[in-house]
Amino acid sequence: MNRSFYTIMAAQFFSSLADNALLIAAIALLIQLDAPDWMTPLLKLFFVLSYVLLAAFVGAFADSRPKGNVMFITNTIKFVGCAVMLFGSHPLLSYAIVGLGAAAYSPAKYGILTELLPPERLVAANGWIEGLTVGSIILGTVLGGVLISVGVSSRLLGFDLPVIETGIDTPAEAAILVIMMIYIIAALINLKIPDTGARYVAQKTNPIDLIADFAHCFRTLWNDRLGQISLAVTTLFWGAGATLQFIVLKWAEVALNMSLSQGAILQAISAVGVAGGAVWAASRIPLKQSLKVLPYGVVMGLVVCVMAIYHIDMIPPIVLVEFDKMKLTLNLIPPYALLILVGWLAGYFVVPMNALLQHRGHVLLSAGHSIAVQNFNENLSVLSMLMLYALLIWLDVPIAYVITGFGLSVSIIMILIMRRHARNQAEYDSLHLIGESKH
Repeated sequence: MNRSFYTIMAAQFFSSLADNALLIAAIALLIQLDAPDWMTPLLKLFFVLSYVLLAAFVGAFADSRPKGNVMFITNTIKFVGCAVMLFGSHPLLSYAIVGLGAAAYSPAKYGILTELLPPERLVAANGWIEGLTVGSIILGTVLGGVLISVGVSSRLLGFDLPVIETGIDTPAEAAILVIMMIYIIAALINLKIPDTGARYVAQKTNPIDLIADFAHCFRTLWNDRLGQISLAVTTLFWGAGATLQFIVLKWAEVALNMSLSQGAILQAISAVGVAGGAVWAASRIPLKQSLKVLPYGVVMGLVVCVMAIYHIDMIPPIVLVEFDKMKLTLNLIPPYALLILVGWLAGYFVVPMNALLQHRGHVLLSAGHSIAVQNFNENLSVLSMLMLYALLIWLDVPIAYVITGFGLSVSIIMILIMRRHARNQAEYDSLHLIGESKH
């Protein structure tokens, strides 16, 4: 990998770190406002709404100028969303502004990989990007939990600027101020991303034309025998992953008797597994063998179902490790192991699928447009699953039933995708198309 790739990774790391820390701070802000429980998953829903509504436009925007410039502009939008949350706007609306920046950031972030690297390097590049992104999720989630914790927040609130009255009086507000600083770091790194020299035809500005172009790109990817399989898998994965993020928080509260701050750390445990699976896939799975990982998606869904059975009272709380005020007890080993395994399986099967989809999108379309189609499908899945989850929480369905239904649904859908791929191969062997040059 060249130096430009590492600059892109650094920018992505800090931007994603802030996104994930902000989610925990926004949840804390909702709790501070005495918002109902069903509103918490709506945070993510408002975040991804822009990915769906603006899909026809963000791809054209990403292809209209150098990708580093696009990443700087969109990171600035994230900063603005964070700032308005700090100064009194409702968390849902503010997080929607951050989502607007993220929706436009994504086609540039992933599109630049296909401009910078040859097809045979895409699985490795995705492994690094996904591993680093997951690392930022781990650290961002932990950072958000730490920033709203009593000890750290009291110290942050203890800082007093002479003459200036900041109006920052709560742990959530102090956390948001720190997160704004991280967005500034990401923006400064964005300025260092070099121009790859890739140029596309002049992008249309008429909204009707852009929507028509997007519809054509949408049909092209779904009609491609390889594109439709990888797109179906990544669509399922991101919808399931976003929902699982909130399921884990609820499961931590109900089954493990954990607070929000502790539950955030539990999310990070799962992300460790995703990072491990992503890096393992990057080192073991070449692009031409990417479709061999499909069965791991079925296994992942079944492992999730096991979570529904466990409760912390099943095993005595024998202290194994104690450091300062932190304790690792025997009854936490099973949930940690389950979440690491779920994460590892997810990372192992989604990284090759993501690389294959980027490759087919780059061959058939342009970098920005293909990522925009991918984001549209993936985040439409996120919206659908989160609305269903919010409804189940509103109906007060026990979390054990939610987890079981979720895990079985993932496994069944993965089996259907595998059958579709088998039918495609029986009609026409499309595997030789992997690695071909752009048309």
